[in-house]
Amino acid sequence: MNRYSRQDVLRILRISSRQLSAWERAGLIAFASDYGFEDLVQLRKLSELRAQRISVSNIKASVHAMKAVSGIPNPLLQAGVALRGPRLVFRHSGATMDPIAGQFEFDFEGGGARLEIVDDGAVSETQRQSKINSLFFEGVRCEEQGKVDEASALYEEALSLGEHAPAAINLGTILYNKRQFDRAEQIYRRATLANPDYALAFFDLGNALDELQRLPEAVEAYKSAIRLSPGYADAHYNLALAHERSNERRRALRHWIAYVKLDPVGPWSNHARLQVRKILDREELAIVWRRPKTALSRS
Repeated sequence: MNRYSRQDVLRILRISSRQLSAWERAGLIAFASDYGFEDLVQLRKLSELRAQRISVSNIKASVHAMKAVSGIPNPLLQAGVALRGPRLVFRHSGATMDPIAGQFEFDFEGGGARLEIVDDGAVSETQRQSKINSLFFEGVRCEEQGKVDEASALYEEALSLGEHAPAAINLGTILYNKRQFDRAEQIYRRATLANPDYALAFFDLGNALDELQRLPEAVEAYKSAIRLSPGYADAHYNLALAHERSNERRRALRHWIAYVKLDPVGPWSNHARLQVRKILDREELAIVWRRPKTALSRS
């Protein structure tokens, strides 16, 4: 069985080290130096809940309550998870359970689950989502093995069954790297619609639009990424570049400064500092803007 390092997990699921550590402290995932496929599935569920702005404490309370009332050792992995208002509910063995409220709802003759036609048979929403997730993770495995075309086909199949932002982002990135920017833009845009709170989707969309020389649209995409994640350093960097190419140097200045604060060490930060100095000299803004000693003193 393939194992994935912590860095692999952060990259594949597009989560931060701080977020992973928060889930570990809450006991939602065991601390490990590497992870298996089932761990990725569990972390994927946590990532989806985070994207819906469900707090770690809320998830922890629901998971612990579900363990207590059902005896299921790992509800995130062994039961379907859905939202009902602000709380989590779990689907297991033909029943939907709100463990905090202590409420059960049984699905008689499948009436509790929305049915869809996939291929030539009727499957429940839970089964459909499970199939999409399986295709997604199989696609990730293929990418890890360098089988990019196989991965692309798996992501395409997943998206044919329904919306899935991470699959769309991964497929878009494959297309982007092949310089198929028109198709990549379409797939990235689909990711933003599947999950409007996914900052990475808007960032990647901005990159594709930039390559297509649709600069005003790229600027708006980068702005959306920053609205969703103000600490997104790369989005500030690319937005600053876009503003400069539009001869909007004063607007670029704000985002160069933001990048330096967020990523103070390295070649990109050095370039950002250089751009700040150039703009201040060119626009004669040094009088109205004080250079932070710690941020701009490094060369």
